[in-house]
Amino acid sequence: MKKSLYEMDEAVIEGIRRDDERALAYLYKLYFPMISHFILSNSGTEDEAKDIYQEGVIVFYEKIRDNSLELSCQIKTYLYSVCRRLWLKRLAEKGRYTTKLDETGDLVPVEEDTQQHEEQERQFGIMGEALGQLGEPCRSLLEDYYIHTQSMQVITEKFGYTNSDTAKNQKYKCLQRLKKLFFATYKPGVE
Repeated sequence: MKKSLYEMDEAVIEGIRRDDERALAYLYKLYFPMISHFILSNSGTEDEAKDIYQEGVIVFYEKIRDNSLELSCQIKTYLYSVCRRLWLKRLAEKGRYTTKLDETGDLVPVEEDTQQHEEQERQFGIMGEALGQLGEPCRSLLEDYYIHTQSMQVITEKFGYTNSDTAKNQKYKCLQRLKKLFFATYKPGVE
């Protein structure tokens, strides 16, 4: 039987309390790609992503070890929030972030940040389900255009449309169907 995310998170926390190195290895394997993607998409390098993730995991680890962790979300969301804050602070220090950040004023409270991330994750899940319900050729057409960033000319040839205007029109119709499926399921602020 598959463990729930809550049970897996509890197992990781217990593993850290028992000094089980597998718990930390699990965190690195599971969540580093998410943090790396965020940092690489926001003016960072792979080495900077590793540094920030290491710092975030250390914050998480130390809070568990000194019993000061009050986790009101998934570990994934917590680590994302901590690493995001660390990265924004580092960008500000390097002058790569246009807005001046001070320690209190410009940062979103952790609760808001984690709620926002959880809502975004929920929306991605619903969008994935809607895309799965869409059917062919719409699903492939939208994936090719938005995910694989193929040009309209390539899509026109691949799907056998007479010209790129016809392909654009079909993409628009598919996008409208996808939106309809998404909004039939999505209810803002409801889990």
